Amino acid sequence: MIRVCATAEIPKGAVVSADIDGVQVAVVHTDEGSFHAVRDECSHAAVALSEGEVDGCTLECWLHGSRFDLRTGAPTGLPATEPVPVFPVEIRDGDIYVSLTPSNGVVAP
Repeated sequence: MIRVCATAEIPKGAVVSADIDGVQVAVVHTDEGSFHAVRDECSHAAVALSEGEVDGCTLECWLHGSRFDLRTGAPTGLPATEPVPVFPVEIRDGDIYVSLTPSNGVVAP
């Protein structure tokens, strides 16, 4: 697990892009208060998901509107048909830690 930042640095409903050992990761703080991490690249158009909108437990790509479930990485809205890697997140003493081993088995190209 690698420390990314303090939980206080990401407001609810926001996304932060982080470079973790050369991998771009979108760290999301949902309105419900949970934290999630996915590869910061849409599987459809290869643009940064961190620039998209958070809606519940989904992240919407700003370019074409593809939506991804933050828990599974599965696309929940077209045009994306391939999942994105989801990374395990732990909160320790107010800090966010992310593992680069995908929890959903999806490996980025």
